[in-house]
Amino acid sequence: MPELLVELFSEEIPARMQRKAAEDLKKAVTNALVDAGLVYEGAKAFVTPRRLALTVTGLPARSPDTREEKKGPRVGSPQQAIDGFLKAAGLASIDQAKVESDPKKGEFYVAHIERKGAEATEILATLLPKVITGFEWPKSMQWGNGGLTWVRPLRAITATFGTDNDEPVVIPFKSNTVASGQTTYGHRFLAPEAIRVKRFDDYVQALEKAKVVLDIDRRKEIIKADADNLAFAQGLSVIHDEGLLEEVAGLVEWPVVMMGSFDPAFLEVPEEVIIATIRANQKCFCLRDASGKLAPNFIIISNQIAEDGGKAIVAGNERVIRARLSDARFFYNTDLALPLEHGLPKLEESIFHAKLGTQFQRVERLVKLSGEIAPKVGADAGQAKRAAMLAKADLVTGMVGEFPELQGVMGRYYALAQGEPAAIANAVSDHYKPLGPTDLVPGEPVAISVALADKLDVLTGFWAIDEKPTGSRDPFALRRAALGVIRIVTDNELTFPLTVEPDLLSFFHDRLKVSLRDAGARHDLVDAVIGKDSNDILEITRRVDALSKLLDSEDGKNLLAGYRRAANILSIEEKKDKRSYNEPVVEEQLKLDEEIGLADAIMKADAAVAAKVAANDYPGAITALATLRQPVDRFFEAVLVNDPDAAVRANRLNLLAKLRDTMRLVADFSKVAG
Repeated sequence: MPELLVELFSEEIPARMQRKAAEDLKKAVTNALVDAGLVYEGAKAFVTPRRLALTVTGLPARSPDTREEKKGPRVGSPQQAIDGFLKAAGLASIDQAKVESDPKKGEFYVAHIERKGAEATEILATLLPKVITGFEWPKSMQWGNGGLTWVRPLRAITATFGTDNDEPVVIPFKSNTVASGQTTYGHRFLAPEAIRVKRFDDYVQALEKAKVVLDIDRRKEIIKADADNLAFAQGLSVIHDEGLLEEVAGLVEWPVVMMGSFDPAFLEVPEEVIIATIRANQKCFCLRDASGKLAPNFIIISNQIAEDGGKAIVAGNERVIRARLSDARFFYNTDLALPLEHGLPKLEESIFHAKLGTQFQRVERLVKLSGEIAPKVGADAGQAKRAAMLAKADLVTGMVGEFPELQGVMGRYYALAQGEPAAIANAVSDHYKPLGPTDLVPGEPVAISVALADKLDVLTGFWAIDEKPTGSRDPFALRRAALGVIRIVTDNELTFPLTVEPDLLSFFHDRLKVSLRDAGARHDLVDAVIGKDSNDILEITRRVDALSKLLDSEDGKNLLAGYRRAANILSIEEKKDKRSYNEPVVEEQLKLDEEIGLADAIMKADAAVAAKVAANDYPGAITALATLRQPVDRFFEAVLVNDPDAAVRANRLNLLAKLRDTMRLVADFSKVAG
């Protein structure tokens, strides 16, 4: 079957936009094809700095004929309804419709619409310019006089359609002043000549000869492998950075890996500064030596095969990096000259949020809150307050002004340099953590205090001014803050009840459900253990774990079945009797050994479970609960709950209610599925 090849050749597309643009092109074209009746077998998109490309395979040569039956209004309907039907069905008059009857609805009009299929080339000539015109970029520009906006000026459009055996045809259309054809171009510097394009396989091979690697993922593989090999040959290893790798792969069509170096004297500057400087300014990778220390070398990804072996390119990058590292060293030494707290007054000039005050006011809240949290997490309150006071001080330093991503990191270096205890310095750095699902959480008590204070202040503050996340928006990263609190508490196994308003507590519950489900917990078990007032995150997670283990056992499955039977009986009888059965069990009215045994087992289990729950021993509580399995089984095998004697019946229903209440000490078993 025929194949479609489309290439949009332009000036350089920003690297950050490339991958999404390729997927957007694929989605837009394939959706339009399906809407037009052209069902395809496969499609794949590609991108380089100067081109978006798409191949669609298994396309039919024409769209199929279609027949559609469109039901209209009743016979005798107002003319307005009939006119609307005629317009929708594409009929000239009502005489072109047929009249059909229905026993219930009477006679009504029906249009049988037949549409002939169209040649695929005709369909493509219509839909491709619409896709290009309607293509959305984060930022666009307009050029020429054709009215088209595009990320960068389009220079050529390739659009061919045909089979492997035939000479493909060009899909004729024009965007702006650029007409479609079958001509593209190779590498801007290494092979800029025009290339005549036929079909995808020939296109890829021709580009390869013209020093263009079409697939961005293949360019990434080449860069990574060549960088690792070059580093290994020098006894070094690359500091891998997926974000940087994606970016540099979007900057080159023919990646060439080289190595440069810088003066080892710059290594007196913190390695995070050096890495950030080299990454931000030259898009280069840093290296480590065999001992794991930062090496005075870097990896350059060039888009050229230089005649001098890359000496000039390396030398140019070394000059720029030398200048940038000199600036970084100046910022670092300047910042070191003043104690961190000297920057605090400047925080009064920095607005955190219009309704929540300045960064300085936020620091004041953090100091107070950290001091209150400290004894609850085993931290020294004085150190926690000191750490909180310094936590945001590096925001006004020269280094963080240049590299905002180093906030906290630089604060730690400056705190250590001025003689602060390690616990305080580490808290300045770690209080931002965790920044993502794979990031480590702070583990030292002082850092935990400040990290919890930082996140709880953000959450309670934005909740107070009604700036809550919505389904599609979370501009203040409140979901991340809540998940951060959850991870800090659970990873450090902290008993830390949340004293927040109900609406915010409900938000924590939602985030905890997501976290537990992502970790593999059953959603019904999470719902079973979380009550509206549950404010102890660690308690909830332990209950979920213990309940999961119980219900995976044979005793647990049978106990759940017994609970359901008891709950169902209670529900039916309470509804019928229009009352609740929650009175104490009367021992004198227990007639059978099996009900006496169950009553005794419930009494013992209730006390044991309550004690274990109070001690946060949920595995112990579950073990105590599991002892009810056999007494429950024996009860339902031998005892008739609805005894003819009303007093005996009521007593047995109260016994089942006590069973239900005892099990609810651990979880709401009515929410357990299965």
